[in-house]
Amino acid sequence: MSEERFGEFVLVRRHEQGHVAELVLDRPKAMNAVSTEMARSIAGACAALGADRSVRVVVLTSSHERAFCVGADLKERNSFSDADLVRQRPVARGAYTGVLELPVPTVAAVHGFALGGGFELALSCDVIVADRTAVVGLPEVSVGVIPGGGGTQLLPRRVGAARAAELIFTARRVEAAEARELGLVDQLVEEGRDREEALALATRMAANSPVGLRAAKRALRLGHGLDLPAGLEIEDAAWRSVAFSGDRAEGVAAFNEKRKPKWPGE
Repeated sequence: MSEERFGEFVLVRRHEQGHVAELVLDRPKAMNAVSTEMARSIAGACAALGADRSVRVVVLTSSHERAFCVGADLKERNSFSDADLVRQRPVARGAYTGVLELPVPTVAAVHGFALGGGFELALSCDVIVADRTAVVGLPEVSVGVIPGGGGTQLLPRRVGAARAAELIFTARRVEAAEARELGLVDQLVEEGRDREEALALATRMAANSPVGLRAAKRALRLGHGLDLPAGLEIEDAAWRSVAFSGDRAEGVAAFNEKRKPKWPGE
């Protein structure tokens, strides 16, 4: 396993011969509250991971034992002028879009508090694994703002418009069991096992074709919300991008030869 640090608050670990990368939120003294510096580091780490063709799956984790991420750094923002807030906005957005636009499958490993922007980072991932200590929610209207990291768009895509409206308008926190029931998280695991289970899931994903994984994610993301004919065109374009690849040829050969594939990744 190798490690690379992006600024003071973000760490990237590479597992499984580099094919699984772990993006670690590492600002434990602030329960991973996302400051301007931390947002910039998240965006930088995502840019590097997205450009690395050896990375097949990214797992988003936390180094804090009681929190995934409590959202924006409100202590920092308390000192902002209006002009400061305007200047900081693109930096903050860059962190969330960085995770959302990763071209490979992403898994969030959530324990403890995942609130506001912290939950939005998890919502930006394809799959959310949470342990029984998890408490999630989008409480922004309770402090005079709205979710600004994609929450108003990502949450309804998970749970439907009415449920998302209730959760955002009440600003309520949702504990793990209800979160799983409502579909706010995808897998609920025993306390302390969120990271382990998320990495195990990522390893299973990473055993598959890297070209196929990227194309399947592209089809899923671009096709979501379109009518069926338009969605099928998106799928066909993604299929064509893999049908004549080295991965396709190797996958078919490995199946017929009853062996594990050795993906060329192209």
